Amino acid sequence: MSADAEYMARALALAERGLYGTDPNPRVGAVLVRDGRIVGEGYHAQAGTPHAEVHALRAAGEAARSATCYVTLEPCSHFGRTPPCADALVAAGVARVVVAMQDPNPQVAGQGIARLRAAGIAVEVGLLAEQAAALNPGFISRMQRGRPWVRLKLAASLDGRTALGNGVSQWITGPAARADVQRLRARSAAVLTGIGTVLADDPRLDPRLDGETVLRQPLRVVLDRELRTPPAARLFMAAGPVLILHGPGAPAARQAALRAAGAQLQAVAPAARGLALDAVWQALQAREINEVLAECGPTLAGALIEGGWVDELVLYLAPKLLGHDGLPLAHLGPYAALDQVSLWQCLRHELLGEDLKLLLRPRS
Repeated sequence: MSADAEYMARALALAERGLYGTDPNPRVGAVLVRDGRIVGEGYHAQAGTPHAEVHALRAAGEAARSATCYVTLEPCSHFGRTPPCADALVAAGVARVVVAMQDPNPQVAGQGIARLRAAGIAVEVGLLAEQAAALNPGFISRMQRGRPWVRLKLAASLDGRTALGNGVSQWITGPAARADVQRLRARSAAVLTGIGTVLADDPRLDPRLDGETVLRQPLRVVLDRELRTPPAARLFMAAGPVLILHGPGAPAARQAALRAAGAQLQAVAPAARGLALDAVWQALQAREINEVLAECGPTLAGALIEGGWVDELVLYLAPKLLGHDGLPLAHLGPYAALDQVSLWQCLRHELLGEDLKLLLRPRS
């Protein structure tokens, strides 16, 4: 590995420290190097706080002059909650900037790079770009596709069942897999479920991590066309906001009771069954939601899959057999031919205790 790649790998490792706190901003890391030595480094930890480049510049002080800055995302060129990082790098007198990937945000999109070059700074773009993009799938999706990145989490037995025929599902997977789900929740801007899961399981859906800090709680979103969510649901007992998306004409008394319990309510367009999922993504896009983790029952899971909305499927398989009357992973089909079914590519697999975790994405 070249020296440039090593320093960029360090910047990527720093960026990952912001996994649980930067939304709606991207996760970014920066390293300043002068005369073959790291003189400053930093990462963006939380929206509204200094960006990675600023932390690195503060750590380097005067040593930043004539240094090379390795940064995982193009330095911003616009005033948001903080001043432009491109201007800070120019003012600090850095000689060279190595950027992993251009910012997909139309407010930046090459303007930060152009500003650096106009100031006489050498700029190189594209080093470890794929790894940088993997840190921010939701931010990129929101900027380029106008909707969040949707990650569907499912846990099942070897015969593809999520619960016994009587509905009992605690616990299919072991402690290591369940702890991994908590980390998925913590990195997500929103955790999505359907009213069926709320009524059947009464989940909290908040991240509970041991020894790791969650700087912001994800928005917990319930799709509830008829507004049947109980005001005493455990969702309202946990920290963090709850948004219930419902159909038009929901009874005023139910709306008042849920608002009193702490819910935010928003009407979206209905579908033949449930709510129109494109309208759901529009509502979440308006709230600057980057990554959505769907934890739901077979009806909503099937709708997400068959609608082509799932960008990533995280499947936990437990070494158990629940039987033919168990509840299925997702309501799909019926299909008349194999070429009608959805195809998935396994990107990664690992053992978590006795359970197998599969990370899959749809085949193009």
